[in-house]
Amino acid sequence: MSEALNPAALLPHLMQLGTVLNRSQLVERAMEQVGVPLERPGLTVLITLRMAGQPLRVGEIAARMQVVGPHVTRLLHDLERTGLVQRVTDPTDQRARLIELTGSGAAAAGRYLEAVLGWFTGAIADWPEEDQQTFGRLLGRFVDDLRARMDDLG
Repeated sequence: MSEALNPAALLPHLMQLGTVLNRSQLVERAMEQVGVPLERPGLTVLITLRMAGQPLRVGEIAARMQVVGPHVTRLLHDLERTGLVQRVTDPTDQRARLIELTGSGAAAAGRYLEAVLGWFTGAIADWPEEDQQTFGRLLGRFVDDLRARMDDLG
């Protein structure tokens, strides 16, 4: 019979992960591969739209990024000016606008994801497929459950 995980044993690993991500400058290196001068929040908008696979309302982008709407609105102005996103009419409500990636925005988000996902894939490439699947499932579950607990704290 296996023993339950000791949370104190998990903490050093989480701290090490944070250190690896920061020291390796993973985000910064991937942003260089984007080839578009963006700040991290602007890139996060592009990734949010890319991962959604469809245009989103400003409020939905904000919710997915876990920020307030006015913050996203300011970011969108800059992204529109640089031609990375555009506003389109919501087909279900002609009065509302959705935000969608332009070809340039989709390409930039794609280059970023290709870099990051390539590094992650390489890190677990030698793992058995079952371990890879288990890791993905448990990591997602952990993040979702931790986020829910933090949200409950207010």
